[in-house]
Amino acid sequence: MTGRKRHRSPVTLSVIVVNYNVREFLQHALTSLQKALRGLRSEILVVDNGSDDGSVEMLRRRFASVQVIANKENVGFARANNQALQRARGKYFLLINPDTVVREDTVRVMLDFFERNRDVGMAGCQILNPDGSFQLACRRSFPTPWVAFTKISGLSRLFPRSRLFGRYNLTYLSTQESYELDAISGSFMMLRREVFETVGGLDERFFMYGEDLDWCLRIQQSGWKIYYVHETQIIHYKGESTKRSGIDEIKTFYEAMRLFVRKHFRRSGFFSATMRGAITVTSWFAMLREFLRPLGVSVVDIVLLDLNLLLAEFIWIGEVFHFPTYAYPIVYTVPAVLVIGSLYAFGVYTHRRMSVSRTIIAVVVGYVLISALVAFFKQYAFSRMVILLSGALSIVTLPGWRLLLRILGRTSTSGRKTLFGRRTLIVGTGPSARRLLQRLRRRIAEGYQVIGFIDTTRKRLGSLIDGVPVVGSLTNVGKMVQDLRASDVIFSTGQLSYADILSVISRTGARAVNYHLVPDTMEVIIGKASIDSLNDLPLVEITYNLERPLHRLMKRVTDIVLSAVLLISIYPFVYWKARKAGNRASRFVLGLPAVFVGTKSLVGPSRRGPDAAPEGTPGHQGLFLGKPGLTGLVELQSERALTPEEVLQY
Repeated sequence: MTGRKRHRSPVTLSVIVVNYNVREFLQHALTSLQKALRGLRSEILVVDNGSDDGSVEMLRRRFASVQVIANKENVGFARANNQALQRARGKYFLLINPDTVVREDTVRVMLDFFERNRDVGMAGCQILNPDGSFQLACRRSFPTPWVAFTKISGLSRLFPRSRLFGRYNLTYLSTQESYELDAISGSFMMLRREVFETVGGLDERFFMYGEDLDWCLRIQQSGWKIYYVHETQIIHYKGESTKRSGIDEIKTFYEAMRLFVRKHFRRSGFFSATMRGAITVTSWFAMLREFLRPLGVSVVDIVLLDLNLLLAEFIWIGEVFHFPTYAYPIVYTVPAVLVIGSLYAFGVYTHRRMSVSRTIIAVVVGYVLISALVAFFKQYAFSRMVILLSGALSIVTLPGWRLLLRILGRTSTSGRKTLFGRRTLIVGTGPSARRLLQRLRRRIAEGYQVIGFIDTTRKRLGSLIDGVPVVGSLTNVGKMVQDLRASDVIFSTGQLSYADILSVISRTGARAVNYHLVPDTMEVIIGKASIDSLNDLPLVEITYNLERPLHRLMKRVTDIVLSAVLLISIYPFVYWKARKAGNRASRFVLGLPAVFVGTKSLVGPSRRGPDAAPEGTPGHQGLFLGKPGLTGLVELQSERALTPEEVLQY
């Protein structure tokens, strides 16, 4: 008892955050923590693990009261937390990830829970994913032989509601009740000082992953209880630090699992050997799955490439399978392999799977290689026109299906922007929400198309704010998302509490929508998979590509090839119908001859708006903008009225 009194201090809670290259998330996490800590005797300690994104400079500039421990290198999650635990003076400790957002009541709810339950040594709260779904890792069981078997075999996923099979993540228990369990997530762990003094810190042999499970087991073995508390919530943008590091996540995870088994199950030789073998096999499958992940995308591309070759053969020759029989095994494999290899080289199957521009470039390069090979192997040089037509069709179809998925929102969680914009709702109607609207309008390249405001009450329903209607309130956000087909919801934190934000996300989490937070600084939009800058003076590339002769030539070649394909395949069939229709599609088709002869381009400057250059003028204020386009960014926004400033930016 004497030792405990000697360590007592006026600080009630010490909050410990380990940061690695997530400056924007860290800034928002600290802002939410400061609100949650108001009125409490507390301290915040941030350990930076050698970040190179300006995190330390941001901390010293904006959070002067935060204690910063700046490591020169990434020493790992466990060791970094231990550095702060040795300095912390609080009666309670809270270890929390930098990619989290807490409610205003989170800290008080947890402290009250500890005061009412003296036998609880550690506790975690309810953790949500950015889309509002429940994060399973916030409640777990220890990997006993049976629990480990159900997890590795997949039975826990097949039967999540079964008490027999669903014990790993306790999926058979309600998320809206508090109860004792084995382990909680390392992204939010609150504990008493006495626990740390009795058990010690995290095991530094775990670089990342497994240290939280190990700590929970040691705490439980020392006689303390561990609890899941449902009364409060946080959001966790899982894995942000890992994305920004060069760490092999799969390898690190399974090495941590092997260490955990060696440390805690050494006495049971049979189980230890079985678990190590199972972990090894599972890690092999995980790495194989990661390696083969692009396979599904490449299969679609291969099928389209071969279909395009057949279609080109039919268009030019009038029949399919016209070539000699001996040629087809080569004709339908080698070209596909060359294009697929080009796509892989350009990163389309690794980190840019839905990139339209990279796909177009890769297909062009692939068909250049095909043309070169045909020149050497005369026995397969049956028709250069078939190669040209199939290449043109592939330039349309391979990027086309990716663009279609992006338009339909199937890849919205990737955070990539489309030419058609993100249908966006802004939650909030105060001055900060209006400033956000103005910045989004100035930052057209980010792709946010604001379709309405959501009021915190119902007082302003139906009114207009800078030309944008107030379409709903906090009580019916989900219905507005569905009715207006919104893809993105942006919360203006200058007007809303974090409790309101978490409440909305949890109530609409089942809907396919991306949620974003804008800090009070109005500098960035923080989303599930991206951070978009809102700065008024973004850095841009000075060189204007269309001023370069090579880019003009490439644009002209693209116009000729695509317009030729469309003139042969589409124009004759829809000419008479399109001529009578008079809509945008018909005008596009009727304009194809002008593109082919060179008076217009498929994509070019708009003639819409007061600042548009006169018809036939190649430049605007001395800048070459290209030939007039059949379509362009402005035409794609025809459903809404654009301001002259927006027209000029497009």
